[in-house]
Amino acid sequence: MNGFGTLVEQMFSEFDAPLLVVPTQGSTLRTDTLPIASLYAREDIEAISMQLEQTALIRYKDHQMPARVLGVDSLFTRTAHIDSIISDGYFCVYDGAFDRTVMGRGLAAQIGMNAHFTGALHLYAPKRTERINMLRPEKSLQHEYAYIAGTFAVNQLEYDDQLLLVSLPLAQRLFEYDDHTASALRIQPKRTQNTDRFTDRIQTELEQALGPGYKVLNRYEQQADFFRILRIEKWLTVLLLVLILLIASFNIIGSLTMLIIDKKEDIRILSNLGADERTIRRVFLLEGWMISALGTLSGLIIGIVVCLGQQHFEWLKLGNGSEYVVSAYPVQVQPTDILLVGIIVLALGFVAAWVPVRRLKV
Repeated sequence: MNGFGTLVEQMFSEFDAPLLVVPTQGSTLRTDTLPIASLYAREDIEAISMQLEQTALIRYKDHQMPARVLGVDSLFTRTAHIDSIISDGYFCVYDGAFDRTVMGRGLAAQIGMNAHFTGALHLYAPKRTERINMLRPEKSLQHEYAYIAGTFAVNQLEYDDQLLLVSLPLAQRLFEYDDHTASALRIQPKRTQNTDRFTDRIQTELEQALGPGYKVLNRYEQQADFFRILRIEKWLTVLLLVLILLIASFNIIGSLTMLIIDKKEDIRILSNLGADERTIRRVFLLEGWMISALGTLSGLIIGIVVCLGQQHFEWLKLGNGSEYVVSAYPVQVQPTDILLVGIIVLALGFVAAWVPVRRLKV
């Protein structure tokens, strides 16, 4: 599961900001009440970008559907590697004359557009400041339009099939917000020191500076549900393998039991020579544990070799490479997992050796 976790993390990191400031209550925040100047004055922050995200109805010719509209400002490209995930066309949300949009590849296919279409994409959202006109409901909708510039692919449905990017002023007009209203602030720490520890320190300091009305989320917290599912799948896999190991440990119990029966005469001789029951039990317990240790060592070596071989030579393929995000099964060797596997196997081996030894009578 490590390989899949790293793969998904890389996908999200191309789009998600390293740090995201969101309000604890409501869906929007006021940038004129935040200490923006003090944030820009920090030497460890490279860029701060505003974004406004709401749901709207989009229409192109005879196709219409709801979508998540994300308005971004000119600093968005400094907080996301958007150019690396553009699948067609180019990234642009305003060309100086017309509003542009960049949408997820799946969303573009559903609405019937691609990066080379010249028709306008219409966006509709209910007017927040007016009552619904029952006689003419269309008058209760705020209307904007934009021309498609490109499509992107994060290879995650919540982005590719639901999200489109527009300029921040267009989103503020569409949802009737002023220039100081946003749904979140995207923060990019200095790239020269962009490590997890460095980012965590900035996150803690920003949470203390902004107060209880705001949350500062790192990339893992922005996708908390997804990474929680990955962790659950990983631990379920560990539990399944432990159950298999428990069944396999009966081989040790059986082997030691037969060995004890076979060595009755030797046990009697050792007892006559002065060995007490505890010493004789320790001999068989040590032998059973050595069997587990030898199996653990050889298994870890073989497993590490296979995983490293998969990383470098991609023995196990996933289809022909076109219908999957990666062409080979992703794996990643982590020292903590090696240590965890060793501890689990040795612990189970000790229990398996103790079961027949504790019944030993001299």
